[in-house]
Amino acid sequence: MAKIDEEALAEAYNRALALEKAGDVDAAVKAYEEVLAIDPDDHGGASVRIAALGRGEAPPKAPDAYVETLFDQHADAFEDILVEQLGYTVPMMVRQRLQALNLGPFKRLLDLGCGTGLTGGALRDMVDDMTGIDISEKMVELAHEKDLYETLYVAELEDFLEDNDDEPFDLVTATDVLPYLGALEPLFFGAAENMVTGGIFVFSSETMPADVMAGRPFMVGPHQRFVHAETYVRERLTATGFDLVEISDINVRMQDGNPSPGHLVVAKKTTG
Repeated sequence: MAKIDEEALAEAYNRALALEKAGDVDAAVKAYEEVLAIDPDDHGGASVRIAALGRGEAPPKAPDAYVETLFDQHADAFEDILVEQLGYTVPMMVRQRLQALNLGPFKRLLDLGCGTGLTGGALRDMVDDMTGIDISEKMVELAHEKDLYETLYVAELEDFLEDNDDEPFDLVTATDVLPYLGALEPLFFGAAENMVTGGIFVFSSETMPADVMAGRPFMVGPHQRFVHAETYVRERLTATGFDLVEISDINVRMQDGNPSPGHLVVAKKTTG
């Protein structure tokens, strides 16, 4: 792998951020393109920022290097930022909806994007055996310290789902995962491939008003997070072998003092 010129990368990235903040979109995009030329793996998420500025097509997902770097950097403060500052309560919403729908208890949980174990902690008493997976090694280390999961993996989600040959799961969760994915079929198909027939798939997504989505299945929102149209989520579930059990409108978290609208989705795997 070619060595990255860290000094040039930092200069270009800081210049891009300053131009973006100043509202000079054309110059900011050009600077982000310089960042990508220096660092093709895109540890800083320049491609996502270009898409958030409304230029170019949204990538199919956030770059792996970017997501890994982002969560490794924020691992130690992750729960304080997400729960205390951003008011994130999706894991407890998952628990409440499963209980309200009389789903569970479950034998085996696969917690995709487990992070520090917020969802695992919320569901621990409803599941016999829990497996967590996250791309960030530091996140997984923190989850391990909580002693919640029987098994933990550091891996990219779609690669793991494609390669995994463990016993299938009857519950798969993906909370705060879809904001880093555009195209959903690889995730949904991979989840289905790792589940028993009749298994439950629960996940959260973020969205924006129809006039902003403008017919797009997904786009990168102003905070560099992917948002998805409800119709696209429904279509991809059907196409990958799921029946929709329930889709609820939720506030995923606060962002700059404003709620981030989204969905909490419960689906059941129907195909063998």
